[in-house]
Amino acid sequence: MTLTSVSTGRLLPSDPATRRVAEELYRLMADLPILSPHGHVDPGMLATDRPFRDPATLLIRDDHYVTRLLHADGVDLASLAIGQEEISDSEAREIWRLFCERWHLFAGTASGYWLRSTLEDVFGMERLPGDGDPDTLFDALSEALSADDMRPRALLERFDIEVLATTDDPLDPLHAHQALAADPDVRTVVRPTFRPDAYLDPTGAGWNDRVERLVATVDRDGYQGYLDGLRESRRRFVAQGATSADFGVLSAVTAEIDPSHAAALFDRARKGELSSGEAELFRAHMLFESARMSTEDGLVMTIHAGVFRNHHSPTFDAFGPDRGHDLPVATRFVEPLRPLLQRFGTAEGFHLVLFTVDETTFSRELAPLAGFYPSVFIGAPWWFLDAPDSAARFRAATVETAGFYRGSGFIDDTRAFLSIPARHDMARRTDAAYLARLVSEQRLRIAEAERIAVDLHDAIPRRAFKL
Repeated sequence: MTLTSVSTGRLLPSDPATRRVAEELYRLMADLPILSPHGHVDPGMLATDRPFRDPATLLIRDDHYVTRLLHADGVDLASLAIGQEEISDSEAREIWRLFCERWHLFAGTASGYWLRSTLEDVFGMERLPGDGDPDTLFDALSEALSADDMRPRALLERFDIEVLATTDDPLDPLHAHQALAADPDVRTVVRPTFRPDAYLDPTGAGWNDRVERLVATVDRDGYQGYLDGLRESRRRFVAQGATSADFGVLSAVTAEIDPSHAAALFDRARKGELSSGEAELFRAHMLFESARMSTEDGLVMTIHAGVFRNHHSPTFDAFGPDRGHDLPVATRFVEPLRPLLQRFGTAEGFHLVLFTVDETTFSRELAPLAGFYPSVFIGAPWWFLDAPDSAARFRAATVETAGFYRGSGFIDDTRAFLSIPARHDMARRTDAAYLARLVSEQRLRIAEAERIAVDLHDAIPRRAFKL
């Protein structure tokens, strides 16, 4: 995977003795293939293999990590051409200039790290956006993007991505996945991921229409048709190579209720008659039922909890979802997940990967849960936490309780395709640094650290995500 020289000290300890150990450990990880079991790359982009348009579209406009900080500095999202299907060269160039003028805003941020790594390691650029003359850099990047070795499929090969999971609607026909699987020249295994959120929340916009289309696939109406439709969609995903089902929820509350009660709630939901409390109960029950389905079909259940989606309604109304205003909230797992874990926590073959953007839960809830339940795996630092310092805090908060082997392995969780190697390289470097400290403190033998270093980015994600 490595796109940079192993000798670079990026993210490695400043103490010379510890750094030498970290460099040796990093060498063991650097060339391992990338396993990306959860992310949001568009499979259609890979299937069509069209060249990337321009630097602004690729690196700025559709990356909400980037646009959110520009917006916080007073940049109108409309000036970034967000929502436009096509932008002209002059528009792209103007967006790039605007971004370069504000490059200093990204100093010290995860976004700045990914962007710098991408520009230096993928494009080989020595000039950064804040170095002046943005047009020259724009032209150099545009020229690089026109080359065949910068097309999406060539980058899959260059990045050495062995497995890449996308995130897909339950009724997606999966044509792009079928085309990629049938192409002998695509060596990366591109897997769909079942993401049913919009079908489980009766308060969501368009829920009734989605449910109508879902039950039509099994030619059976009512609550049982709804469950059968979800099971049939999951079966279709499994047939196409899916290994996980993902749930992005505000709360991890689960509940087991009588089927007749659930059917009554479903019928009231179809009529738009649910109270807010009843809607919450239905969501909690469907998260529980989704776990039951995972025990039946083997899909790993991943829960990304604790995010208040679309916090600013005017921005959502104007530009839609995923525009940088999904914000973390305090999150609980121990009590909310107890009904689910009471029934399925020790079920053979059931895997539950728990992600949070609330760091306080790492040592208090996630590590203790994973330290008892064979089904529970600690999800890697995610979203606002997928940064070097957060990754180090994550290791310190979880390893002493659950060890290294109750984790999920790193996930990049990104739409920014070109940042995938930078993200995985960051995780490998921070893991090397953490392990090197334990060796230096005589808490691990070097042979133990060497095995763990490789397992963290190979055996552990393969096991957790059933790869």
